[in-house]
Order: sequence, then C-alpha cells, then structure tokens
Amino acid sequence: MAVSGKNKVQAQVPEPTLKRLPGYLYFLERTREEGIINISAPAIAKSLKCDSTQVVKDLAYTGIKGKPGVGYNTYELIHSLEIFLGFNRINEAFLVGAGNLGSALMAYQEHQSLGLKIIAGFDIDENKIGKTIGGIHVLEYNKMFSLAERLNVKIGIITTPDHAAQEVAEDMVNCGIKGIWNFSPANLNLPEEIIVQRTSMSSYAAVLLHRLQNPTT
Repeated sequence: MAVSGKNKVQAQVPEPTLKRLPGYLYFLERTREEGIINISAPAIAKSLKCDSTQVVKDLAYTGIKGKPGVGYNTYELIHSLEIFLGFNRINEAFLVGAGNLGSALMAYQEHQSLGLKIIAGFDIDENKIGKTIGGIHVLEYNKMFSLAERLNVKIGIITTPDHAAQEVAEDMVNCGIKGIWNFSPANLNLPEEIIVQRTSMSSYAAVLLHRLQNPTT
C-alpha cells in the first residue's frame, strides 16, 4: 500500500516534537479564550520558556506556517494541531487494571479531551467489577475479548501490577488491539507491528529526583 505524503511526514516527526505539541495546543486554547487572534512564535516561546526557532520547527510539522509580521492565526493553528494530533476525533480505548492509577485515569478523562476515550475498564477483582468511575463501567476481565471484537477497539491501556502486564498485553493483541499505552514498569515483549508507548512512573520520578539533587546536570 502506498503511503500518502501526509503519513510520510508524520512518520518522520521526532518524538520530542510530538511530546511538545500538546503543550502548544493547551497554551493556544488559553490564548484564544483571552481573545488573541494572532500570535507569533517568539510570543509562544516566551510564554512556554523555550526557543522560538524550535517552536517554528515543531509547528511546521502540522503543515501550517506563520505570516511575516503577523505570526499565526490562533484559530487556524489550534485546528491544525488538533487534526495533526488526532484530538479532533474519538479514538476509543480499553483500560485494564481499575486500581488507584486506572481509576484516576478514568476519572481524569471526564474533565479532559485528548482525542482518546476510555469506553470500558476491566479487572479481575470482584470488589471493583460493577463500579462506575468517571462514567466508565468496570467489567469482568474476560468480557474484554468479546467486546473488543464487537466494538473494534484498537487501543489498550495497561494499569495493572508489573507481574500481570505481559499477559494482559498479549491478550490485548489477540483481541485485535494495535496500540498499547503501558503504565506498568514491565518491558513488554510484543510483535514489532504493535505500537507501545511506555509511561513509567519510576522513570519519571528518577529523572525528577536526579535533577533536584544535581541541578546543574
């Protein structure tokens, strides 16, 4: 299958850029609320305490360019960012592990829009099954298999203990899930075509604590 020009561009986007783009979007949404119609890259950079050249390079991946002496139209830039990041459409997801972290993610979703919508949570703990968190029902784990096939869900979120993560990930793959957001410390061993985004709390904590103790590094 031929890859479209847009897909080629997106495939080349550096991960650090992808991580910065939502920050621009959040800032621009606040800017729009203040009634600011046009904004320059230096103004964005000053507010976000980053380099204006980097801002221009990052935003160029969305396909939008600023105008000399004017900058970017705030509304057009927000629209471009939403489309590029996929925040303008609903990407449905299953979450497995309705413990403290899983519950927090489900509750958080009720107040935020990230283009990703958790439509069901799953657990093996009878004390959690049947609960509703942030408007999301927690179901028996085994029901994930039939629901995934029926609803064609392609994204899975793992918030289980470390020891259960690999088995859950394999079950998700067998259910047809193509992308996994892994919040557990486990390093998942999955087929190459499966997209895995790891968000390790211990890794982020290690970076934070190291920087606190070594502010010049």
